[in-house]
Amino acid sequence: MTHCKLNPYILRWIEMVESGEIVSCEDQKLLVKYVRQCFETEDIYTDGELLDKYVSMDRYFPFDEVFPWEHFCRALHLATFWRDTGMPRWPDMFILTGRGAGKDGYIALESFDVVSPYSGLREYDVDICANAEEQAMRPVNDVIYVMENNDKKMRKYFDWTKEKVVSLNTRAVIKGRTSNPKSKDGMRSGMVVFNEIHRYENYANIRVYITSLGKKKHPRQLYVTTNGDVRDGPLDELLARSGEILRGEIGDNGLLPFICRLDDKDEAHDEAMWVKANPSLPYRPSLLEIMKKEYLNWKRNPVENAEFMTKRMNLPQSDTEIAITEWENIVSTKEIEVAGVIVKREIPDLHGWTAVAGLDYASIRDWMGANLHFREGDLRYDINHAWMCLQNPDLFRIKAPYKEWAEMGLLTLVDDVEIHPDLACEWLLEQMQKYNVPKLALDHHRYALVAKSLQSIGFDAKERKNIKLVRPSDIMKVHPIIESVFVNHNFIWGDNPVLRWAANNTKLVRSSRKIGSDTGNFYYAKIEAKSRKTDPWMALTHSMVIEDELPENGGGSFYDLPVITA
Repeated sequence: MTHCKLNPYILRWIEMVESGEIVSCEDQKLLVKYVRQCFETEDIYTDGELLDKYVSMDRYFPFDEVFPWEHFCRALHLATFWRDTGMPRWPDMFILTGRGAGKDGYIALESFDVVSPYSGLREYDVDICANAEEQAMRPVNDVIYVMENNDKKMRKYFDWTKEKVVSLNTRAVIKGRTSNPKSKDGMRSGMVVFNEIHRYENYANIRVYITSLGKKKHPRQLYVTTNGDVRDGPLDELLARSGEILRGEIGDNGLLPFICRLDDKDEAHDEAMWVKANPSLPYRPSLLEIMKKEYLNWKRNPVENAEFMTKRMNLPQSDTEIAITEWENIVSTKEIEVAGVIVKREIPDLHGWTAVAGLDYASIRDWMGANLHFREGDLRYDINHAWMCLQNPDLFRIKAPYKEWAEMGLLTLVDDVEIHPDLACEWLLEQMQKYNVPKLALDHHRYALVAKSLQSIGFDAKERKNIKLVRPSDIMKVHPIIESVFVNHNFIWGDNPVLRWAANNTKLVRSSRKIGSDTGNFYYAKIEAKSRKTDPWMALTHSMVIEDELPENGGGSFYDLPVITA
């Protein structure tokens, strides 16, 4: 195996990080170590001549300079190859940087490079994808600006309109795309760029764009984004996978993660640490001044200025007025890190244990959630199921991957005008064959509609008194317990993305705030009523209202609870 020296553009960034010339986060330290290791152990090389040609075109862009981190990423993504096959070593690049780093400019640079005659790639279309037209077109407009500012020279090599740029030599096209995935048939992308992937709630668009690759030589993907507020989506999966790659737990499979963010939220109070999230900051003094103002606003009112942490520092902020808990605490219901190793948290065999049940729905034309809640010392186990009405007129607003959840057996899709309460009761009855369920809780406003169905399986608020009708005051009392269970990572839900999604859709609201009084108590509400459902989480909440009915260690014999069929 022949080992080559690191290209100067790659080496420059590595040495900046290793020497501390630039303050960098732990992700960057792991990355430069990983890149060194790859060049030492793999038969790869950087095409310096090709890279120099790309760099020679930087003068056409209205930048004072291309920053060291940009040269580093471009060299690895566009000019580093396997020696035996000639294929790109890292065809997929994931870049997470703070707002203001120049992400759109970087996309424009790479796009211009690969459609230029220097690339040697014929009909290598670049499709820049985003959920909003403005985001898809910003990099395209940057390239168009280059065309128009160098009109006489560029007319020899390119043609362009307000929507796209065409290379006359290679017949490659740069275009922004935001339309419905179904319209992507026939695409022949060379490189697909996902701009601001934090906005994607599922893989519907992403899959269709990616399947257009492979028809051209050297297919590439580029993900460029800040952090955002959508949790448990493609961005979080990319971040999780990137961490495993950089820690050496899995192979990279062609993905190179360039992640810039604070290592700790307290670092937000130290201006010298901000460069961890934005490697362009040392070269942009005007941006630093803007961020100083934003910091003071955030410090005064973190709720109203949460984007400072989410977008500038790349650490999403959860606040008591916004989310029920930190996202990390919700993730801990599925897995936790122990001594540097990610440990999955599965629900054990609880057959014969005592559980309390919770039920919730806002409308039987929308969603319904049911929950079984168990306790073992400080640990809480929850088995949760949900139902979704496919004939709901607001169904189109749901961006979550509900069909995948249905395939996982966590969600039942009801193709009817409503979700009949019998469906939830049938599920509860099935669970009662395995577990002792002495009591059930649900919202007192919702009882009348489900009373008959619940009576058929032995639950009755008046006769048997084994139903708790939950009021807002009950939730205010149980909220401190829920908060404690979350922060101590004592919830175990297994891999239940439906319940995680519903929990993350829920916000805390201070009691009596609207009338000018602050009691210090909280109740739960939806962050967004139409598209972000909370029913599975509220079913869990209702069950916790009556967890005093549970033995602390989960055992208990089955109650003699007859099933009423009449």
